Amino acid sequence: MPRVFRSVDISQEEKEVRKDYFDRHTPVIHCSDTAREGEKMKVKIMLGTEYPHPDDPAHYISYVQLWNRETFLAEAHFTPGMLGNKPGFVEVDFYIVPGPVSLNLTAMAVCTNHGLWQSDPKEVQIIK
Repeated sequence: MPRVFRSVDISQEEKEVRKDYFDRHTPVIHCSDTAREGEKMKVKIMLGTEYPHPDDPAHYISYVQLWNRETFLAEAHFTPGMLGNKPGFVEVDFYIVPGPVSLNLTAMAVCTNHGLWQSDPKEVQIIK
């Protein structure tokens, strides 16, 4: 089982010292707080807001996943050079169609040098 990194598992003092490390690795989910049952909704996942992630052959974000609780929903794979071999911000849009039950979304991202990172959960209420 791989070690999963979450920013909430790190002390506030360490977060301040290594703010760039957490910013460029921790996925953040951007979507509406509500969605209509049976209608397509957009879920954007972003890594980094202030500090870009490297895009080198040996150090890059290799994939981003979207989960609803324990259910795998979507995945995007990346290759080195996707950002032009320059540091950049990784983002991906997924489109999902929710069912009748509320969503509890989580994103996962893998850095080839720094492992598996998990977002904070995002609750989405379903409107019927």
